[in-house]
Amino acid sequence: MAAMGLSSGAMAQEKVNLGVSIPAATHSFTAGVVWWSNQAKAELEKAHPNLKVTVKTSSGAPEQANQLQDLLTVNRINALVIMPFESASLTQPVAQLKKKGVYVTVVDRGLTDTSAQDAYVSGDNTAFGRLAAEYLVKKLNGKGDIVALRGIATTLDNERMDAFNAVIKKHPDIKLLDARYGNWNRDDAFKVMQDYLTRFKHIDAVWAADDDMAFGVLKAIEQAKRTDIKEVFGGAGAKGMVKTIIDGSNPLIQADVSYSPKFIYDAIKLTAEARLKGEKLPETTIIPSVLITKENAKDFYFPDSPF
Repeated sequence: MAAMGLSSGAMAQEKVNLGVSIPAATHSFTAGVVWWSNQAKAELEKAHPNLKVTVKTSSGAPEQANQLQDLLTVNRINALVIMPFESASLTQPVAQLKKKGVYVTVVDRGLTDTSAQDAYVSGDNTAFGRLAAEYLVKKLNGKGDIVALRGIATTLDNERMDAFNAVIKKHPDIKLLDARYGNWNRDDAFKVMQDYLTRFKHIDAVWAADDDMAFGVLKAIEQAKRTDIKEVFGGAGAKGMVKTIIDGSNPLIQADVSYSPKFIYDAIKLTAEARLKGEKLPETTIIPSVLITKENAKDFYFPDSPF
């Protein structure tokens, strides 16, 4: 009987070697992802002696694919939490790790083939796009011209854009002039917005779809001295943007939608604690997105966070 109990306990306390593969801190959101990943490593390794967490950052999809092989062959991981740089190009490399017996949790940017993963943890990308569209339609009283920026070609960007379009299509007097990729990058968004301002002589509102891109958009509008634009709506709840809403310091910024990089911390914690018990996560875990306005902005302002 003692041997049976020891066997069950030994399984529950099996060592978990967890790899975390994330994009490098190329902008404030991914800086938050890196910060929260290292927070999770420090807290979880201290709490669980049988857990080792290795965090790897990459500057592009090819580098991330190579790091996955290193995590398997050098670090010998048996669990992986990955935020893919891109969806399509990382799907096969992740699938190969799963075939080798690695438990895989995918975060935020999904894979193109979900059979390559065991679990998926994400913010609510549908609400991210839907709440932005509903807010802009209301602010424009159902009539006006909007330009949009997209992120990087990923499944989550498609989910956000599809949800945004679904609302806009219900309002025939709202016209979406164009929606181009700004790569979730402030400088790229600045260039896209400069092009929009040259091509379109009247714009009522901008869905920047990301707070970093929103800052690039604001800079382009300021340089062009355009006064027709009434609203710029970002996304994710960066502390600088939330502070702007609290202070009322820019009339173009009145609202945002939450999508915190803390979800990587939640995904690492959920995966590590489940695997230490020999358990699995639910197939999908969605963290709700919420509309941020002046009334509730203080609830989403974290001055110590890098994001």
